[in-house]
Amino acid sequence: MNRPPKYYNFAWDTFGRWASIRPGAIALHSVNIDHSIERKFTFRQLFQLASQSANFLLAAGIRKGDRVVVMLPRYYEWWVIMLSLDMIGAIPAPATLLLTQNDLEFRIKSCDPHAIITDAESTEKINSFDKIKISIRGSRPGWIDYNTEIAKARDTFDYIPTLAEEPSILYFTSATNSQPKMVIHTHASYSYAHKITGGLWLDLRPDDLHWNISDLGWGKAAWSSLYGPWQMGATIFAMHFKKFQIPHVLEAFERYNITTFCAPPTALRLMLKEDVSKYKFPVLRHCVSAGEPLTHEVADSWKNATGHDIYEGYGQTETIIQVANVRSRHEEIQVGSMGKAMPGFDIHVLDENQQELRPGEEGELAIRVEPERPIGLFLKYWNEPEMTKNAFKNGWYLTGDRVVQDEKGYFWFVGRADDVIKSSDFRIGPTEVEDTLLKHPAILEAAVVGKPDEIRCQLVKAFVVLHDGYEGSPELANDIQKHCRAMTASYKLPREIEFVSHLPKTTTGKVRRVELRELEMKRTAMAKGKITDLRYSERQATHNIRKSQGK
Repeated sequence: MNRPPKYYNFAWDTFGRWASIRPGAIALHSVNIDHSIERKFTFRQLFQLASQSANFLLAAGIRKGDRVVVMLPRYYEWWVIMLSLDMIGAIPAPATLLLTQNDLEFRIKSCDPHAIITDAESTEKINSFDKIKISIRGSRPGWIDYNTEIAKARDTFDYIPTLAEEPSILYFTSATNSQPKMVIHTHASYSYAHKITGGLWLDLRPDDLHWNISDLGWGKAAWSSLYGPWQMGATIFAMHFKKFQIPHVLEAFERYNITTFCAPPTALRLMLKEDVSKYKFPVLRHCVSAGEPLTHEVADSWKNATGHDIYEGYGQTETIIQVANVRSRHEEIQVGSMGKAMPGFDIHVLDENQQELRPGEEGELAIRVEPERPIGLFLKYWNEPEMTKNAFKNGWYLTGDRVVQDEKGYFWFVGRADDVIKSSDFRIGPTEVEDTLLKHPAILEAAVVGKPDEIRCQLVKAFVVLHDGYEGSPELANDIQKHCRAMTASYKLPREIEFVSHLPKTTTGKVRRVELRELEMKRTAMAKGKITDLRYSERQATHNIRKSQGK
């Protein structure tokens, strides 16, 4: 991939180009999950809407370099707003609707945005923000009504130049020993570099209708619901839903002629619980997945039902696609493998001293950044110079992921080098959950780890030490979960709670989560294929309390 020019702006230089050379082609196909609402927008129409939106945002007081929290459902306005923020050089900070008021307050304090854009329903989560507040599809006192104001704005916009190396987007990601860290990308490192994602891994062409079911608050949406597809001039399919209704999802492949599809293994497993053979996939030609390794069972079942392989890939919020199984390379698909290194990335497996390891040896996946830094790599962690420094050592960017590379060059994921939990396509920092738990009056200490789970990959499990005077019970477990649900996003909710007398620690007093993870892995292995007596289900009124010595 060629390096970008000195000045680059996705909305102008890429999307605007498609609006010029293919003005009547469909850029966005938006529907409701019950098929009651369907809208199609051409590249020209979306470019005009984005221009109107850009004029409105400028009039509202948003300027180049301002950070703007964008928290929206899968409404077409999300795509319009993301383009318009790019046009004026503002920096969107996408957020998931799953965030609670406490989550939002932390993010607002951290990134100090100049504006917040959300839907009318979510405005209730935002109380103390005293800057620009914009509401979609309905308004509240103190909020600007986006849909009313955009209709008044001009549909042409004067170009605002942006340097390719200027910041363009900010994402919150998980952190092990602190609250979520903020990843800053440039116009070059994300919107431009996703040519690789769209052209090679997604294998997109202008005649494709591409569907990625990821939440719009995460980096995967930028990969597969925004930059990747539109770099290739493909049509993006968007289905708005609050609840993942599998029959409606499977019906969409035939109803709307989906040609390419992207979904995490968790969603694929849920879909395959349905009798997929009842549905048709008339023009589906390419499927990809990321977030966790696929099992042969999922890959085989999907191919039997649809006739298509699943091409796995790997990347991070900090990068574009780094490693992948790529259709155009005509290589044998290795189910469960991350794939091979993508063009533009010099990737190796290193030991703790950043020395390269041989095939078959486990180490940390790393990207060479000297003498030349690859394009698709983030700029820095926002306001975290020490964290940024620690991620780059001896000429390498260290991903924090443990892998093995085989003799053929395929990489195989082993696990995180830190304690980040991967659950249902989410990456969850344990400290976030522990901080919430410790606000409960009964809890003295807490340690959170990921427990192996057939559907979610990992579920969030909490080991809890109680203050004197409290006894573990099903009622207390319920109360702790209720407390967590009120304070943090549902995907971070501890699905299991185990009361213990103490937690395993180092000699300096740091909790050894690794011991608790290994304990859960051993328990799961012993009970493979069975429901253990440790499982806590929100749908059941039972909770098995077990005392542990932290072993």
